[in-house]
Amino acid sequence: MQAQFTIIDWSVLILYFVGVIGIGLYFSGNSRSSDNFTTGGRSLPGWLCGLSIFATFLSSISYLALPGKSFVDNWNPFVFSLALPLAALVAVRYFVPLYRSTGEVSAYALLERRFGAWARVYASAFYLLYQIARIGVVMYLMALPMAVIFGWDIRWIIVCTGIVVTVYAFIGGIVAVIWADAIQAIVLLAGALIAVAVILVGLPEGPGQVFQIANDSEKFSLGSSEIWTVSQPTIWIVLLFGLFENLKNFGIDQSYIQRYIAAKSDRDAARSLWISAGLYVPVSALFFFIGTSLFAWYSSYPDDLDQVRQIVARQLLMQQGVDPEFTLSADNVEIYSPSYQEQLSTTAASLTPRDLGDRVFPHFISAHLPQGLSGLLIAAVFAAAMSTVSTSLNSSATLVMSDFYQRFFRPEATDRQRMRVLHVATVVWGLMGTGMAIALVRLTESALDVWWTLSSVLGSGIVGLFLLGLISQRANSRAAITAVGSGSLVIAWMVLSTSGLWPEELAELQSPFHQFLVIVVGTVSIVVIGCIAGLATSGMRPPAKDA
Repeated sequence: MQAQFTIIDWSVLILYFVGVIGIGLYFSGNSRSSDNFTTGGRSLPGWLCGLSIFATFLSSISYLALPGKSFVDNWNPFVFSLALPLAALVAVRYFVPLYRSTGEVSAYALLERRFGAWARVYASAFYLLYQIARIGVVMYLMALPMAVIFGWDIRWIIVCTGIVVTVYAFIGGIVAVIWADAIQAIVLLAGALIAVAVILVGLPEGPGQVFQIANDSEKFSLGSSEIWTVSQPTIWIVLLFGLFENLKNFGIDQSYIQRYIAAKSDRDAARSLWISAGLYVPVSALFFFIGTSLFAWYSSYPDDLDQVRQIVARQLLMQQGVDPEFTLSADNVEIYSPSYQEQLSTTAASLTPRDLGDRVFPHFISAHLPQGLSGLLIAAVFAAAMSTVSTSLNSSATLVMSDFYQRFFRPEATDRQRMRVLHVATVVWGLMGTGMAIALVRLTESALDVWWTLSSVLGSGIVGLFLLGLISQRANSRAAITAVGSGSLVIAWMVLSTSGLWPEELAELQSPFHQFLVIVVGTVSIVVIGCIAGLATSGMRPPAKDA
């Protein structure tokens, strides 16, 4: 695949990197104070914040994992996107005005006011763990195309890109991040539209072949509509998951909340959310369509799919410590040795379509796009990833500074001291996210499935705690602790009982729920238990009027 990436492609990719770093340097002068580094002076227009939220939401998880998912399965995960407008409505109505009225930069300062300092620490700590997982998955998917195209060790690609993104987030601050996000949103959209056009034009029988092949294989199916099934990702299960997960994103995720706070007015903050939600639903459909179109492409050109098998097999052998062995043919051409070729063929033959899903789009980019467009598409993948990672690093550093350093260690810290903490935290979270990405290299499942599970586990408790505070006036700190502790046990049971760690003798006690319901059941458990505990601890008396 290396021959397909030309000097023109390299020029496009390098130009993109120079442009993004230039944006960071240009706005670095506006980020010399901690307030500007974290909120941008609270003066940014709604359309700009909206494009930034959209670009953050549309990470490389969407850019590569969504096409990979619809290539392997169908459009069932698209139901997740359909729940997004309702979650946005709830966030605009209840959460956005709340955050902007506090004057705090941390979303979780509200939890301290409601339940005490422990709630703020709990939410911030789990958010910081959540961001390590998020950065890891995003960077892993960002490195995949380069590994597919060049055959390089994906671990070194992750390390190098991790350094670049961390440096970019370090020098810029949130204003640079938001402006870069807006520009990167345009790049990644252009890349997706070009990819669709090239696929449709290149099919032997034209664009109609996508629909013919996809319909025959039920690729456009949204999944089962069975109501009472809880062990499979039916339409209703994915819809519920999407509602709770998107409510977590738009309602309590520090990454998005900093955009609301950075907006110059309440109206601009609300507009930013609606812009991002309005863009993501059709754009996610576009990425699912790319995956379906790729299924039609590789069904029409099976030799291309064999190439993907060979690429994935080489990567797996490399990860196992088996380096390529070469020998010379009769005409002095370097070829694989017989022993290595045998291992390669055996590994390739054992691969299933699920093993190939996240690799087909990178292969198509490298093998079939015209000169220059391959570079643009790879730049788009980097754009999708860098917008998310830089946002995650900035929001994580913000919480380390506000919820830990300034809250518990140096309440009277100078601005210079706060900036030092912001910079150090940016580097530390960049290193941990890079380490997480390297740990995911041995991933054999869909990156989207892995990410959704991690997101549910790390986010359920925070969503439940926020909703408990909004819904129940009786729930006090003791009730909230009881609810979070009990809810965490429910979440742990749902995850561990369906894993290989669960003892066989306890098989009858396995969770009957699909993993998408972790955030749903976990959140509901916390709210219900918290309300009951609140009634018990208040002695069934109405709350005081000044509570």
